[in-house]
Amino acid sequence: MRHDHCWESAIVFLLGGTAYLGLELAWRGMTHWTMFFAGGLCLCGLCRLEQARRPVVLLAGVAAGGVSGVELLFGLFCTRVLGLAVWDYSEEWGNLAGLICPRYTLLWFLLCLWLLAALRGIRRWTAAPLRLNKSHKPDQTCPARG
Repeated sequence: MRHDHCWESAIVFLLGGTAYLGLELAWRGMTHWTMFFAGGLCLCGLCRLEQARRPVVLLAGVAAGGVSGVELLFGLFCTRVLGLAVWDYSEEWGNLAGLICPRYTLLWFLLCLWLLAALRGIRRWTAAPLRLNKSHKPDQTCPARG
């Protein structure tokens, strides 16, 4: 693994963890430190998934299932191992162990759809070659270029 790829992955992980905490604080008014790690894993997975040459809608469905799976695993870890009740969706329709439910999987789908489209746009924009006007001539008035 290249050194710069490690830094990129670390930054994506930190960004994902921070964003996940912020999203939970904005949505629910509270969060738990373990969600930092869940968010980091989710964004790293989303960035890897974005590279697949598949329709964004299909990838968003896979991503929403992945995020729900990560939430289920972290929820089970928090409740069964740490003995914490960090969230409870037992009142939600179709919930699984009170930790995930279709309503939030749909919301994750919508967010992942937006994120994947944005990531694809950023990748296209940054991968596009810089096109200069062919008639462009260097500025001859700049003393530093003289």
